[in-house]
Amino acid sequence: MERVMVYIDGFNLYYALRERRWQRYYWLDLQSFSKSLLTTWQELAGVRYFTARVVAEALDPQKPVRQNTYLEALDTLEGLHINYGYFVPKTVRCYNCGETRRTFEEKMTDVNIAVEMLSDAGDDKFDTAIVVSADGDLAGPVEAIRNRYHSKRAVVAFPPEKHSARLRDAASASFAIGRTKFRDSLLPDQVTRDDGYVLTRPVRWA
Repeated sequence: MERVMVYIDGFNLYYALRERRWQRYYWLDLQSFSKSLLTTWQELAGVRYFTARVVAEALDPQKPVRQNTYLEALDTLEGLHINYGYFVPKTVRCYNCGETRRTFEEKMTDVNIAVEMLSDAGDDKFDTAIVVSADGDLAGPVEAIRNRYHSKRAVVAFPPEKHSARLRDAASASFAIGRTKFRDSLLPDQVTRDDGYVLTRPVRWA
């Protein structure tokens, strides 16, 4: 069997689902979802999920609570590892009116994905890497795996309505993820932690 490691760009996937108004799929079982991307001759060697803890917003103060509930639910899955980046504040100016506002920018996701992919390739943890993202900045590590490890493949799985020609050209192969993969890969509405605490799917994601 061919060993496959799946690397999921959390925010790239999140924004793809948000743009499609597919909030119901935020409560995604990443292990089941990753298995759905495999062929019959492949086996899942592991899943790496890359995200950062969001900051509370004035219009949505419960956003970090919902995310934390989801992250705790993911912690109950075997074979899944979460890699964290972080947010930094920045000020943006409106070109039309000149007003400024404070926002946050996520950092380290693409760097963390690159580091983990190349480290796993060097440690021979996979035969094929599947990258769930449409971030063109990941073309570098994807191409490096192909050039440095000739027996390994780096495949890109594009989130809904997302695409990067640069990333596609760097990869061994690429494909778009259909809605069925999300619909059939959801966590139960209630997930129980090891300590018995029950995590409930956020109402807003129903």
